[in-house]
Amino acid sequence: MTLHVCALLLMLLISAAPTSAQARPRAPGVRQADQAAAQAERNIPPPITPHATIDLAELEQQADELSRIAQTIPLDIEGVKKGMFPKDVIQRLRQIERLARHLRRELTQ
Repeated sequence: MTLHVCALLLMLLISAAPTSAQARPRAPGVRQADQAAAQAERNIPPPITPHATIDLAELEQQADELSRIAQTIPLDIEGVKKGMFPKDVIQRLRQIERLARHLRRELTQ
């Protein structure tokens, strides 16, 4: 019987220990410091990820190529009006699309 009473008291003491630590009031300064730290964490902007460096010489070369190819299209359209369909006009139009897409992607990164 005394063994049961000792075990019951031991269990009561163990279960009461964490609640006594939790029930202890915190100082107002500590509570305010915790709130200020939490607020500061929310106000920190996300880290800025470095953008890939743009090779300006390559972009300029691609822009020049795009311009050169695009200048040939009006002549091709004139040929189409006269009934001649240049065989590589479709290939040049695709090249224009590819270069424009690449330039746009590089500039928006």
